[in-house]
Amino acid sequence: MGFIKEFKEFATKGNVMDLAVGIIIGSAFGKIISSLVADIIMPPIGLIVGGVKFTDLKLTLKAAGADSAGKVSDAVTMNVGNFIQAAFDFLIIAAAIFLIVKVINKLKRKKVEDPPAPKVPTVEVQLLTEIRDLLQKK
Repeated sequence: MGFIKEFKEFATKGNVMDLAVGIIIGSAFGKIISSLVADIIMPPIGLIVGGVKFTDLKLTLKAAGADSAGKVSDAVTMNVGNFIQAAFDFLIIAAAIFLIVKVINKLKRKKVEDPPAPKVPTVEVQLLTEIRDLLQKK
């Protein structure tokens, strides 16, 4: 029973739950960015380059064909376009995460930069101030 209790404490700690939420949100964020790159950014770039659809860019290493027995073999290709698409996805995700971290760090710095509380005079200074005030009254 000790193992189960220990695992339950581990799984319900705030850090583990935060990590799980972060992974789920990150996965959804990745899908949004992939769609942004594939559906919004790459079509205009392909149009500018000359109507190229990047996901269709392939280097054929071996053409498809049939051998003497009639068995059809698929073409062997390097899918360069998919790699370009993934590279753009990565760059945009990295830039977005950089901006988010930058904003969070800026907010944290503002909290630290709050003006410090006024200094409380030392006991000696308080006593000297009281003595001065008493002498002024006489």
